[in-house]
Parts: sequence; C-alpha cells; structure tokens
Amino acid sequence: MTTAALGTSFAARTWWFRPEPVARVAVLRTLVYLYVPLDLFVRTATVVPHSYGSPDLYKPVDVLALLNQPAPVPWFAQTLRIVIITTSLLAAAGLWPRMLGVVVAIAYADWTCLAMSYGKVDHDHLAILVAVAVLPTIGDVSWRSPGRSEAAGWALRCIEIAVVATYFLAACAKIRFGGWHWADGAIFAWAIVRRGTDLARPMLHHPLILLLSQWGLLLLEASTPALLFVRQRWRTLGVVVLLSFHLMTWLMITIDFAPLVVCLLAFLPLERVAVVAARTSRHWRA
Repeated sequence: MTTAALGTSFAARTWWFRPEPVARVAVLRTLVYLYVPLDLFVRTATVVPHSYGSPDLYKPVDVLALLNQPAPVPWFAQTLRIVIITTSLLAAAGLWPRMLGVVVAIAYADWTCLAMSYGKVDHDHLAILVAVAVLPTIGDVSWRSPGRSEAAGWALRCIEIAVVATYFLAACAKIRFGGWHWADGAIFAWAIVRRGTDLARPMLHHPLILLLSQWGLLLLEASTPALLFVRQRWRTLGVVVLLSFHLMTWLMITIDFAPLVVCLLAFLPLERVAVVAARTSRHWRA
C-alpha cells in the first residue's frame, strides 16, 4: 500500500472514529427513544388500521418482500406496537441499553417498513432507523458520563451521515425526476393550493418569492454535506437554518419531518444540556 493510500486510510479512520462526548450520545439516545413511541401514533399510525383491512392493499417494500413477510394481522400489529413502546421507554430510561436497543431497532424497523408498504415511502425516516440501529453499540452511558470515546464518535457519525444523505439525496431526486423545472416551475404554488394554511395562501400573490424559495431549498439541501466537515459554530448555524425550514414547512403546508428533526440534533453539542440539567438538579436539591 502506498504512502498516500495509508494516509487516506488513516484520515478516514480518524474522521469516522473521532472521539465525541459520551454525554452527547446519551442525550440523543434519550430523545430518539422518547420520540419512537410518538411516531407510532403520529407518522406511522396506519399500521394497525391497515391490519384490519384487505391484505390485497399490502405491497411490501423490498426488505419485507425479501423476508417474505405477509401482510400484518391485528394481533401482530397490536403486539408489535406494545413491544416498541415498552422497550423504547425502558431504553430511554437507560435500562439494559444494548439488549432493549436491539429489540427496538428490529421491531421499529419492521413497523416502519409495514407502514410504508401501503403507499409512499417517507424519506424522513432514514436517519432515525439508522439511529436506533447504532445506538445499542454505545452500551451503558448516561447524561453524566464524562469524557469522549471512539464508540460515541462512530455512532454520531453514522447518524449524521444518514441525516445529510436524506437532504442531499432529496435534492438529487428533485432533479432526477423533476428536472430543473422543479426549481423553475410552480411546485411551491401547487403545494400551497393543495394543502396551504392561512399563513401560506397570501404567498400565492408573490410568485417571485416562491420561485426564489424553490432555488433556495434546492441549494440548501445540496450543501448539507458541508455539515460533516465544518466547525461546531457553523454546524449549529446550519441546524438552525434547517430547523427554521422545517418549522415554516409545517406552518405553511402542514408537513412535518419530526423523525429527521430529532436526528438533526446530533450535530449540536447536546452534552451542554446534560450539564445544565445536572446544575438544575443540584440547585433544587439544595
């Protein structure tokens, strides 16, 4: 192996396994596992109702087709939901993080795939599925865990890449399937006409703003890989911009990206939340 190749390999390992604060992963793990039960009733709630319907409507996504998993029946859907809620809440509390984390990862992935086997596949679930898959590798950590570790860095990097891939590939899909007409057309106007709120409808009278917003969104999504390499202050600014976009999307056309938003927090110094929580706890005890 050449010196250049060795240098590239070392740099890649250093980047993938750069030690990160253990408390950051602990806080993120709590947030992810607390969100998962909510997702069962908000974003993927159709699994149980569909289990009472005709199995002819079931068109399994590729992974379920590969496993030859049949359409869900009521007892299976209800049991799967109970398992996910119970294990995710216990894992959020820090109990048996490896064992319960594996159960959550498998059960929630199955639930999500079932939800998306009756229609469109929501791309905003990619990052959270990666998150529940890698969080069990961290083991027994808490908000008060000191120091940094390579295991924490690897888990965070996997989640961050999944978040960035969601945005960047969304930009690629826009151009692949819609061409540059996506940015030059009236896609935002169509969305507002179709499902716009009272806040959004006045924007129909300002087509230039909508056009510029389309280009802005496309450029924003395409530039998200920079979040993986910039300093923390720029990462924080990028997260604020993306959170603002999601807030406006929800306020104007009632589309939320909650699973993605939760994982987007991986780019923030969440360990500071743990410090504040510890100080508050000591203050109240005093």
